[in-house]
Amino acid sequence: MKLKNTYTVIGLMSGTSLDGLDIALCTFSKEKKHWVYKIIEAKTFAYNKTWKEKLQNAHLLNAQEFWKLHVDFGKFSAQTVNQFLKGKKYKVDLIASHGQTIFHQPHNGFTCQIGDGAAIAALTNITTACDFRSTDVALGGQGAPLVPIGDELLFSNYDACLNIGGIANISFTHKKQRLAFDICPTNLVFNFYAHKAGMPYDKGGKLASKGKVNQDLLKKLNALSFYKKLKSKSLGREWIDEKIISLLESKSISLNDKLATAIEHSAFQTARVLNHFDITNVLITGGGAYNTFFIERIKHYTTCKLILPDDKTIKFKEALIFAFLGILRLRNEVNCLKKVTEASKNNCGGALYKG
Repeated sequence: MKLKNTYTVIGLMSGTSLDGLDIALCTFSKEKKHWVYKIIEAKTFAYNKTWKEKLQNAHLLNAQEFWKLHVDFGKFSAQTVNQFLKGKKYKVDLIASHGQTIFHQPHNGFTCQIGDGAAIAALTNITTACDFRSTDVALGGQGAPLVPIGDELLFSNYDACLNIGGIANISFTHKKQRLAFDICPTNLVFNFYAHKAGMPYDKGGKLASKGKVNQDLLKKLNALSFYKKLKSKSLGREWIDEKIISLLESKSISLNDKLATAIEHSAFQTARVLNHFDITNVLITGGGAYNTFFIERIKHYTTCKLILPDDKTIKFKEALIFAFLGILRLRNEVNCLKKVTEASKNNCGGALYKG
């Protein structure tokens, strides 16, 4: 594809909370040295029960079943994009797909996001970028978070950007360097207990607000060694199951009390980062931005101004940024920063499949 300064890109994002496949149709223009973006249209295609179960249990499959799911999820992504584009006359330059993270073990030298890019490109006839994390992990990095370069180039008018999805992560500039890392589990844990109550999620944190914080559990959660380091680090489902869920399950307390304790823990850890780095304002996006009780508990621990933008930005900022990472990959420009992931060098991650 010929290098140019204006692009129409589709960003695909599927997070750990398994709400659905986010599709954001975006335009990007490079004006002098700055990138200007616009989300033209965006929609979340909720996963049905079958797809949720497949993705939740993917880590239990044998090799052949796993690879078939990888391809099938790519086909599903492509079909969903085709559905999204039906009747529209946009000329799309690129699809940039995050995929669904199943394994994330950078300490063991690997990470895996399923959703076959070849299948997406073949079925949409649009060039597709995917597998954005593996190059960084191969270079000794965490492979996460990836959004900081997008935050730096697209959202520099905020002190920091906080995304609250299955896991809360933050990106900000400190002493002229971009820092970013996963803070703590959020919706991945909150939704786990909401599901036990027969709900997809705890709307507005209502269940948690009725619970009582277990101080003993809270102390143990806050003492986990992961929180001692306030720089490049990332979380995966495996660690959350082993450390967070197992601790919460070790006490015979009510479901609401477990939710209240989980919320308090995550709010404390989030505010702790904001306070430690003297962040005065932060843009909050992701599904957790709608958990009003959680936001209130963060406010309890910090004076930092918490900024909630428009719905489109809250819901689709990650899909927007993956669209942008795809452009940088297409242009062979750096889209992953070593100072963020602790890789041996800055890199341009992502596999490209011609449409």
